[in-house]
Amino acid sequence: MSEQQQQETAKHVRKTRVGVVTSNKMSKTLVVEHVARVPHPQFNKIVKRSKKYYVHDEKGEAQIGDKVRIVETRPLSKLKRWTLEKVLSH
Repeated sequence: MSEQQQQETAKHVRKTRVGVVTSNKMSKTLVVEHVARVPHPQFNKIVKRSKKYYVHDEKGEAQIGDKVRIVETRPLSKLKRWTLEKVLSH
Protein backbone atom coordinates (compact mmCIF):
# COMPACT_ATOMS: atom_id res chain seq x y z
CA MET A 1 0.00 0.00 0.00
CA SER A 2 1.42 3.39 -0.95
CA GLU A 3 1.85 6.22 1.53
CA GLN A 4 -0.94 8.25 -0.05
CA GLN A 5 -3.43 5.36 0.22
CA GLN A 6 -2.54 4.89 3.89
CA GLN A 7 -3.17 8.58 4.59
CA GLU A 8 -6.53 8.50 2.81
CA THR A 9 -7.77 5.45 4.68
CA ALA A 10 -6.55 6.88 8.00
CA LYS A 11 -8.43 10.15 7.34
CA HIS A 12 -11.82 8.51 7.02
CA VAL A 13 -11.71 6.25 10.07
CA ARG A 14 -14.50 7.25 12.43
CA LYS A 15 -14.17 6.99 16.19
CA THR A 16 -16.33 4.42 17.95
CA ARG A 17 -17.23 4.05 21.61
CA VAL A 18 -19.09 1.44 23.66
CA GLY A 19 -21.27 2.67 26.49
CA VAL A 20 -24.49 2.28 28.44
CA VAL A 21 -27.69 4.20 27.68
CA THR A 22 -28.57 6.43 30.65
CA SER A 23 -31.51 8.32 29.11
CA ASN A 24 -33.88 7.94 26.15
CA LYS A 25 -36.49 10.54 27.08
CA MET A 26 -35.79 12.83 24.11
CA SER A 27 -37.18 11.98 20.69
CA LYS A 28 -34.53 10.32 18.48
CA THR A 29 -31.82 11.14 21.04
CA LEU A 30 -30.03 9.03 23.64
CA VAL A 31 -27.58 9.91 26.36
CA VAL A 32 -24.80 7.30 26.47
CA GLU A 33 -22.20 7.11 29.23
CA HIS A 34 -18.79 5.82 28.17
CA VAL A 35 -16.34 4.73 30.88
CA ALA A 36 -12.66 4.72 29.91
CA ARG A 37 -9.85 3.23 31.97
CA VAL A 38 -6.81 5.50 31.66
CA PRO A 39 -3.55 5.82 33.60
CA HIS A 40 -3.30 8.79 35.95
CA PRO A 41 -0.75 11.24 34.49
CA GLN A 42 1.34 11.52 37.64
CA PHE A 43 0.80 8.28 39.55
CA ASN A 44 0.20 5.82 36.66
CA LYS A 45 -2.61 4.13 38.56
CA ILE A 46 -5.50 3.08 36.33
CA VAL A 47 -8.51 5.32 36.99
CA LYS A 48 -11.98 5.41 35.45
CA ARG A 49 -13.05 8.45 33.45
CA SER A 50 -16.66 8.74 32.33
CA LYS A 51 -18.13 10.97 29.67
CA LYS A 52 -21.67 11.45 28.39
CA TYR A 53 -22.41 11.55 24.67
CA TYR A 54 -25.62 12.71 22.99
CA VAL A 55 -26.41 10.11 20.34
CA HIS A 56 -28.84 10.14 17.40
CA ASP A 57 -31.18 7.12 17.42
CA GLU A 58 -33.40 7.39 14.34
CA LYS A 59 -35.50 4.26 15.01
CA GLY A 60 -35.73 4.56 18.80
CA GLU A 61 -34.43 1.02 19.30
CA ALA A 62 -32.23 1.47 22.39
CA GLN A 63 -33.61 1.45 25.93
CA ILE A 64 -32.17 2.57 29.27
CA GLY A 65 -29.50 0.14 30.46
CA ASP A 66 -28.65 -1.21 27.00
CA LYS A 67 -25.00 -1.59 26.03
CA VAL A 68 -24.52 0.15 22.67
CA ARG A 69 -21.82 0.96 20.12
CA ILE A 70 -21.83 4.54 18.83
CA VAL A 71 -19.93 6.08 15.93
CA GLU A 72 -18.78 9.65 15.32
CA THR A 73 -20.61 11.63 12.63
CA ARG A 74 -21.11 15.17 11.39
CA PRO A 75 -22.73 17.64 13.82
CA LEU A 76 -26.48 16.95 13.91
CA SER A 77 -27.40 19.59 16.51
CA LYS A 78 -25.74 21.73 19.16
CA LEU A 79 -24.65 18.68 21.18
CA LYS A 80 -25.18 15.61 18.95
CA ARG A 81 -22.08 14.40 17.12
CA TRP A 82 -22.62 10.62 17.43
CA THR A 83 -25.06 8.10 15.96
CA LEU A 84 -26.16 4.70 17.18
CA GLU A 85 -24.40 1.93 15.30
CA LYS A 86 -25.61 -1.19 17.11
CA VAL A 87 -27.33 -2.36 20.29
CA LEU A 88 -24.94 -4.92 21.78
CA SER A 89 -27.03 -6.24 24.68
CA HIS A 90 -30.31 -5.53 26.48
